[in-house]
Amino acid sequence: MCGRFSISLAPEDMSEMFAAVAANDMPDIPNFNVCPTDAVHTVTHQRGQRWLTPMRWGFIPHWYKTPTDGPLLINARAETLADKPAFRAACRERRAVIPASGFYEWTRDGDTRLPWYITRKDGAPLVFAAVWQEWAPKGLDGDRIRTAAIVTTAANKPMSAIHHRMPVVLEPEDVALWLGEKGKGAATLMRAAPHDALRWHRVDAAVNSNRASGPDLINPIDT
Repeated sequence: MCGRFSISLAPEDMSEMFAAVAANDMPDIPNFNVCPTDAVHTVTHQRGQRWLTPMRWGFIPHWYKTPTDGPLLINARAETLADKPAFRAACRERRAVIPASGFYEWTRDGDTRLPWYITRKDGAPLVFAAVWQEWAPKGLDGDRIRTAAIVTTAANKPMSAIHHRMPVVLEPEDVALWLGEKGKGAATLMRAAPHDALRWHRVDAAVNSNRASGPDLINPIDT
């Protein structure tokens, strides 16, 4: 799964990286502890153009009467994405990518949660596959919220030592296909990253709190 991540790329760098027009109301950067329901940087393709815009991390299905009317859908399983009622329309029509610098995952030692920070070995930004939806209360004008979920898949063998799930990490050359700019075939991208693509290290348990902040959260600790 993916329940927390960090982002330290400046919006102008993200805009250049994805050749996307950036909105003016982007989330603050850097953020070393992006949590569910936070606004996240999201790239979509609409009206013949890529757009970098903020979205709420936590997909809201159209039938929810309020944002808290059901489970918080921060992740969408690749295996059921095309069939699950909450995501199937978005899978066909509203795919997006979410850039990140790294993400967190946890193992357990008895009752203790041990956090790990995961990044690309080559130092490049991570690009998560995502789906999005615009939600508004039924029958009401205004208060429309753009929401997103990160697509996850079964972990590759090295990553499975930490967790059995991982986000779908796209290569730069895959972004156009995922966004629907190159026709059909996006389903082929919903796979685990290559075994040698990622690296990780233990970080301080301070990140266990969703209120924690600052660059120290990603620093390696002795184990």
